[in-house]
Amino acid sequence: MAATSNYLTLEGRELHYMEWGAGHPETVIAWHGLARTGRDMDEVAAHLCSRYRVICPDTIGRGLSQWSPQPEKEYCLAFYGRLAVALMDALGVRAAHWLGTSMGGALGIHLAAGALKGRIRRLVLNDIGPKLGEAAVERIRTYAGNPAQFERVSELEQYFRTVYKPFGWLSDEQWRRLTESSTRRTTEGKVTPHYDPRMVLQFTHHPNDYDLWAAWDAIDVPTLCLRGESSDLLLAEVAEEMRRRGPRAQVVTIAGCGHAPALNVPEQLQLIERFFGA
Repeated sequence: MAATSNYLTLEGRELHYMEWGAGHPETVIAWHGLARTGRDMDEVAAHLCSRYRVICPDTIGRGLSQWSPQPEKEYCLAFYGRLAVALMDALGVRAAHWLGTSMGGALGIHLAAGALKGRIRRLVLNDIGPKLGEAAVERIRTYAGNPAQFERVSELEQYFRTVYKPFGWLSDEQWRRLTESSTRRTTEGKVTPHYDPRMVLQFTHHPNDYDLWAAWDAIDVPTLCLRGESSDLLLAEVAEEMRRRGPRAQVVTIAGCGHAPALNVPEQLQLIERFFGA
């Protein structure tokens, strides 16, 4: 089923999103990770769109969405949450399933316990939990806050293949699409990842954004957590604690991945489909 590219102005900011499966009564909101774009959800959206309407936003400051003129204030879960609620309201979505990779999953935790409590029906977290591995946070801040620049798109693709190797297997076609859908040119003509580097200000101006155990304990909907077996962001002991408290998540370890599984192979897609359809 064909996807459409769309724009809405919400909370005074223009948000871009892809929509798959328009017309279905049930909706999935699929939200990407920190330095990525909604196009990361192409495979899972294409898989789900025969049954669900799938909405894949670009977070403010990423992809084709507007960059924030107030980065210290707006690059945080609270503002992303306001955008998510406004997006659902604007699209007439009363309730939805939520699928979030990394930051998008943290946003799901934040909302399922707060502004969207009662409106998120089922929650899928892709390699994220209520507490982050500190070494991973520092690693991500280092590369995301100072994005690499190259003369050629082919060089940027090789960089992505290296830095995102923990995503697991991607076909050559998928690596090319990942690159082309998350590339922009600088004023000097270099190519660089398509996001505002200031989005890492979240970690300094909102240092407790990802301390989410209180929110976790307030969630009361079925929750599935996919954990990359070598993830340094979602540590094994945190995943085990997620089984025992709050919504008592079903945790599935994804072999051959770190942070975070690419959600692009049949085993991962079928896990999500079965969970949403249960």
